[in-house]
Amino acid sequence: MRLSSESGAPDVHLNLNVRGLKPSATVAINERSDELRRAGREIFKLGLGQSPFPVPHPVVRALQSHAHEKDYLPARGLRSLREAVAGYHRREQGIEAEADGVLIGPGSKELMFLLQLAHYGDLVIPSPSWVSYAPQAHILGRQVHWLTTNAKGRWKVGADQLDAFCCEDPDRPRILILNYPSNPTGATYTADELRGIAQVARRHKVLLLSDEIYGATHHAGRHVSVARFYPEGTIVSSGLSKWCGAGGWRLGTFLFPRRLDWLQDAMAAVATETYTSTSAPIQHAAVSAFTGGPEIEAYLAGSRRVLAALGNWSVAKMREAGIAVQEPEGGFYLFPDFTPLEDRLRGRGIQGSRPLCERLLQETGVATLPGVDFGRPRQELTLRLAYVDFDGGAALAGAEGGAALDERWLRAHCGRVVTAIERICDWVR
Repeated sequence: MRLSSESGAPDVHLNLNVRGLKPSATVAINERSDELRRAGREIFKLGLGQSPFPVPHPVVRALQSHAHEKDYLPARGLRSLREAVAGYHRREQGIEAEADGVLIGPGSKELMFLLQLAHYGDLVIPSPSWVSYAPQAHILGRQVHWLTTNAKGRWKVGADQLDAFCCEDPDRPRILILNYPSNPTGATYTADELRGIAQVARRHKVLLLSDEIYGATHHAGRHVSVARFYPEGTIVSSGLSKWCGAGGWRLGTFLFPRRLDWLQDAMAAVATETYTSTSAPIQHAAVSAFTGGPEIEAYLAGSRRVLAALGNWSVAKMREAGIAVQEPEGGFYLFPDFTPLEDRLRGRGIQGSRPLCERLLQETGVATLPGVDFGRPRQELTLRLAYVDFDGGAALAGAEGGAALDERWLRAHCGRVVTAIERICDWVR
C-alpha cells in the first residue's frame, strides 16, 4: 500500500471485483421504502421478498427455551439439527439424505457464496433469476452465463436449451443454479421437466445447486426436488427464511451427496476462517422447524392457501388492465410484463424497467424491483413484485376453519396488497 503524496494517508484501492458494486437490490428497496415511510409517504412494500407470516409457535417456543445457549457450535452445524434437516429431506422428498451430508450456515446466501469460493466452475443461471447469484460470482471473479427464458415458456430453462449450451464447450466445469418455485416469477418445474434437466446435467457433469428455499411454499404442497433424479450431482439449498417466516434469523442449509464430500469439506474449512459457526440458539430452535409436526403442517397449509388466493387474484386484476403476467405456483412473487402497454408508457416517457419502477414508486407509492435487476434486458418492461405487505398472523387466523378466501376476504386480511395492485392497474389505465 503506498501513501498519498499530499496527506500521508494510505492511498487505498478497492478490489476491482468489488469496485462499482452496489448494495443488493432487494435490501436497497427495503431500506428506501422505510426511509420514505419515515418521511410521511404512504408506501406499499412489494420490493423485499420477506415472508409475511410469523415464525410458527413451536419454533418460537424452542428459541425461548434455548436462549441461554452461548457456546460455539461446530462449523458444520449442530448435530441434532443436521439430523433433523436430513430427516426433513427424506420425509418430504424421499431422497437419500444423511446428517453427515448437511452443512448449516448463517443463511443460504452465505452458503452460496462459499460454494462459489470453493468450486472452480463457471456460474450458469436462468434469466430472470434472484438478484444476488450473479453479483456473488462477480465478487469472486467467476464467469457468469445467462440462459435466457421467456414468458411463453413460463420463464423456465429447458433440457434442450441446457444441452445446447453445454455442447458449446463440453469439458468446462459449471454450476447451474435452479431455483424453484422461482424468485422472481413464482413458476416451478414438473417432475418430467426436472428429469430431463437432470439427464443433461449428468451427461455434461454439471453441478446442480437446487435452491429450494421456497419448496414448502408450493401452493399445492407438491414440490419435487431435482435431487430425486440426479442425486449424485445435486446440492439442495434450503433454510428458515421463506417457509418458516424467519428471514432475520439467518439460518440456511445445504444437503450434499456423498460424492461431493470434498466440496462440503472445503466449504466447512472456509467457514471456520470466516463466520466460525451459526448462532447457537437459532440452531437449537431450528431443530423443531425441520422436525415438523401437526402445528407446522397446519401453518404451512394455511400460508399456502393465503398466498395462492392472493397471487391468483392479483394476476386476474393485472390481466384485466392489459398487463401480461403468469399465475404463481409457489412462493409469493409475480413477474408482470408491461410490454403490451409499451406505446402507452412510451407516451409518458417511460422506456425500460428502471424508469417503470421509479415512476410507479413516485406516483403510486408501490415499491417494486425492475426486471433488469434479475438479469433481464434493460429496455424490457418487466418488474418483480412480492405480494407480502400484509399481516400474515392475522391472515392465518382469518383463514382458519376453511373460510372462503374470496375478494372480500382478501380486502379484509390482505388490504395493503389489494390496494397496491389496484393502484398499479389504475396507473397503467
